[in-house]
Amino acid sequence: MALARLGHAVTGRLRRPLHLLHPPPPPLTDHHAAVAHSFALIHESTRARGFASSPYNAGGVIGYKGQSPVYTVKVLELLLQINHTRSMSTAAQAEPPSLSKAPTPSQTSSKVPLGARKVGMKVVMMSPGFVYEPYSIREPIPFWKRWFTPSGWRRTKEDVILEMKNAYAVSRLRKKTGYTKKQFYDQAFKIYKEVNTLMARGDTPSLRKILTERMHSTIKNELKKRQSMWSSVHWELVEPAVCIRTLRARMIGLDKNDLDKAFIQLTLEFVTKQKFEAYNTKGEVVSGDKSKEVLVKDIWVFERSLFHPGAYWRVCGRITL
Repeated sequence: MALARLGHAVTGRLRRPLHLLHPPPPPLTDHHAAVAHSFALIHESTRARGFASSPYNAGGVIGYKGQSPVYTVKVLELLLQINHTRSMSTAAQAEPPSLSKAPTPSQTSSKVPLGARKVGMKVVMMSPGFVYEPYSIREPIPFWKRWFTPSGWRRTKEDVILEMKNAYAVSRLRKKTGYTKKQFYDQAFKIYKEVNTLMARGDTPSLRKILTERMHSTIKNELKKRQSMWSSVHWELVEPAVCIRTLRARMIGLDKNDLDKAFIQLTLEFVTKQKFEAYNTKGEVVSGDKSKEVLVKDIWVFERSLFHPGAYWRVCGRITL
């Protein structure tokens, strides 16, 4: 009897379905369900746009606060592997650089700033395009205030610094170009005369060589205004000049490690006698009198490069006090 009962029990077990022999695992806890739900949403978003462009995926996993962050880290690692595989496959389908079209000249060209010139693929600065520390008249102060008051001491310090800047700029200029005052004054006076003569004729193209780019643009605009008022002008310089003196010298450095890579600006005051007369379209005198000499005072700024081969002096500005 015992053997019969044992045989019936074994036969019953063999006839049972497999899912009854091995019961299913218990349902996921809230922690596992939340992570799995986040992974499903992220995977769906990743298939459409990629992991890096999905606005939800990072917050869905990283922002989750569960009891065991190990599951979150594993999910992130899996997502990064999926995204890396997709990005590599996308890059493999892209056109190789060797087969891409060469850029057109208009795409490779860049705008060159005012005061610079493009030579091949190298941009060379021909002028800073501004007057560094323009000259202005310093208000005189009495002796007692200069030496016995704090404001006078500060003013004295400023004056000493200005003079040191002047001396340093001239010393660098003399060392690099062999500058002498007499030679420079002769060149500056010739340039002063030539610029005024060409302006009286209205010859703007010839002015380009002896003016910087910004100064040439300024003179060109002034000539347009003058031609709208007067048809022609007569200008004459009475030589020699009454007085020429240096008011300021400045050096504009471009590289702190190379002192020779710089521009020098010298501010000169010209006191001369001139004759001027303006005419309308009918040739009638509308302004001035060429028979009379007029004493004129001008302040011009001359500029020269210390590092360009064959550099020469040009007018870079005028100062009105």
